[in-house]
Amino acid sequence: MSRLVPSATATLQDWLAYLETLHRHPIELGLERIGAVAAKFELTYPYVKITVGGTNGKGSTCAMLEAILLASGYKVGLYTSPHLIDFNERIRINGELATDHQIIEQFQRIESGRGDITLSYFEYTTLAAFMLFEKHGLDVAVLEVGLGGRLDAVNMVDADCAIVTSVDLDHTDYLGDTREKIGWEKAHIFRAGRPAICADPVPPQSLVDYAGEIGADLWLFGKDFNYSGDRLQWAYGGRSQRRSGMAYPALRGANQLLNASAALAAIEALRPQLAVPQQAVRIGLAQVSLPGRLQILPGTPAIILDVAHNPHAAAALGQNLDGMSYFPSTHAVVGMLSDKDVAGVIAKLASRVTHWYCAGLEGPRGMSGEDLAAIVRQVIATRAGKESLETLSREVVRDRQPSTVEAPNKPGVRTVAVTPPAARSVVVTSFDTPVQAFTEARKQATDNDRILVFGSFSTVGPVLNELGRKVI
Repeated sequence: MSRLVPSATATLQDWLAYLETLHRHPIELGLERIGAVAAKFELTYPYVKITVGGTNGKGSTCAMLEAILLASGYKVGLYTSPHLIDFNERIRINGELATDHQIIEQFQRIESGRGDITLSYFEYTTLAAFMLFEKHGLDVAVLEVGLGGRLDAVNMVDADCAIVTSVDLDHTDYLGDTREKIGWEKAHIFRAGRPAICADPVPPQSLVDYAGEIGADLWLFGKDFNYSGDRLQWAYGGRSQRRSGMAYPALRGANQLLNASAALAAIEALRPQLAVPQQAVRIGLAQVSLPGRLQILPGTPAIILDVAHNPHAAAALGQNLDGMSYFPSTHAVVGMLSDKDVAGVIAKLASRVTHWYCAGLEGPRGMSGEDLAAIVRQVIATRAGKESLETLSREVVRDRQPSTVEAPNKPGVRTVAVTPPAARSVVVTSFDTPVQAFTEARKQATDNDRILVFGSFSTVGPVLNELGRKVI
């Protein structure tokens, strides 16, 4: 790959393409490289810093914190990853996306000062966000941890408060294959003597132990903070603060009160530094938005977008789908990365889907549509072997080898019909791209059906873009 430094007239896309060529590995955890480059710029991080890690729920918690703090009148920076459509989504200042010019300016500074130290794409862009935040004189920055915690680039800063939303299996090649191992990695965003919020109802003991070892001020859900609610409103209760009579957050999903309570616990813990009135909490929770997280678009057929890409998130998505009204058929557009627990994700949703549209994803980690379709068929077959005859009468399964045919006038599109006796058929079709898969789903779905798009940011983003929806 070329490593020619972008010119003075280079676009943001030119720069991002360049960053992908700099480091020998797309993902290489560690703080030495980014720490060394940051030291050259003498960053001081002169604002309140809240880091948010966890397996799922990070994006929602960050979005709620940003909305509440903005409603309180603070100048707020938000750094998240990955993005759905445009890279600029990752860096927000006072609720506005960073401009191409602002980002490129920081890239140019890093390039001129990093010397012979190579940075990964994520390290480079994380440092650019920190530099941009320092330039704009923020009051507070909300920082989403990218992968794990201990060696993630965001962990180069000493957070004034750290949140771990949940701990479950994901990125096992990097973080370990048990909740205890992963919990230990995520716990390293905690700091001695500072608030450490854990919203996982059953936290790994490794997380609790690490917080004790370093002397962090550990806040546990169910012990130090909690929530309650009825059909109309909910309440937060912390160590010494209660917020009651609140409307439910604008974000949909069964776990959003858990995420909201974690955000409010952090705000309570930071009261000496951040004053947040009750009205700001109400306004923030009412106005918060986060595309791609149980996002339901208006119109018919119903279209649901969710970036669920691990079994834990897929299980929550399944529960949320069950809470919706009745739909005769569910058409699922799915695309996944090959290093995920693909079968585990599909298994959580298999009983709810009648038509599968398996999309290929680009890049070295992307999985082809045909390979994904093969896993979907295997999951269906496995379910057929385990479920009772009563369940088989209700669910779509396979009890014989499926027939595979080339779709007419659609080169590269393969359709597999799986038809067991005494059950409706499920159709599994593979496509080259998420947009192609979604287009076909729109053709096949009736106005009374629903279309679910899930599996990855790289699946939801292109479909959202195709629909002309901007992420703001």
